[in-house]
Amino acid sequence: MNSKQQASQSLRSLLNGGAYPPGSRLPPERDLMLRLGLSRRALRLGLEQLEAEGRLWRHVGKGTFVGTRPPERELGMSLITASTSPAELMDLCLWTEPTYARVAATRASRMDIDNLRYLLDKSAAARDAATWDIWDVRLHRAIAEATHNALALAVFDSLNAVREEGAWRRLRNDPTTAERFEELTLHHRQIVDAIARHDPSAAEAAMRRHLRSVQHALLLEDADGETEDGDDTPIDLLRNAFQEKAQ
Repeated sequence: MNSKQQASQSLRSLLNGGAYPPGSRLPPERDLMLRLGLSRRALRLGLEQLEAEGRLWRHVGKGTFVGTRPPERELGMSLITASTSPAELMDLCLWTEPTYARVAATRASRMDIDNLRYLLDKSAAARDAATWDIWDVRLHRAIAEATHNALALAVFDSLNAVREEGAWRRLRNDPTTAERFEELTLHHRQIVDAIARHDPSAAEAAMRRHLRSVQHALLLEDADGETEDGDDTPIDLLRNAFQEKAQ
C-alpha cells in the first residue's frame, strides 16, 4: 500500500467514525497529520483522492468540508454556519430583534397586529415541541415582517437558516418546565401588546428582556448538557414542560 492509499484509507476511517458529519469542517492539516500519523504530502494526496470521490470538498482560505460541494446559493450560509457559534448567533439576535420590535410598533398595520395576536394564541396553545417551535418562529418572523423592510426580513431569515442547521437546532426558545412555558408565553404577550398599542420603547424592552432570558437559559443548558466525555447531547427540552402543562 503506497502513501496515497494509506492516507485515503485513514481519512475514510475518520469520516466513517461519525465524528465529522456532512457539512462539518475537518481540523487543520497539521492536526490531521498528527492524528493520522501522516506526512503533509501523503495527507494532501489522500485529501485529493477523497475530494475526487465526492466525500470532501475544499474552499480556499476556509478549509476542507465533509460531503459534496453545496450549490453556490447555499455555499455562503454553510461557511458562515461552520465558522460561527451559538453565542454569536444570540448576539446578533439581540442586536437586531429588539430593533425590529421597536420599528414594528411604529409601522404595524391592523392586519399585522391581528396576525401577531393569532400567532401568539397558536404558540400559547401548543401541546408538543414541534408545534411550539413552528408558531414561535412564525411569531418572531411576523414581527420582522411588521417592520415593512424587506432587508430586515431577509436578515431574520438568514439567522433562522443558521439556526436550522444540524446541531444548531438546539438554539430554540423551548421551555423546559411548565413555569418556563408560562414565562415565555408572557414574554410573547408583552411584546405583541406593546406593538399593538404602538409603544416602541416598551416593544424594544420586552423583546430584549425575552431574548436575554433565552440567552441565559441556553448558557445554563450548555453548562448542564455535557456528558462525562465532554460531548453535547441533544435533549427533548419540551417533553417535561408539555407533560406538566397537560396535567
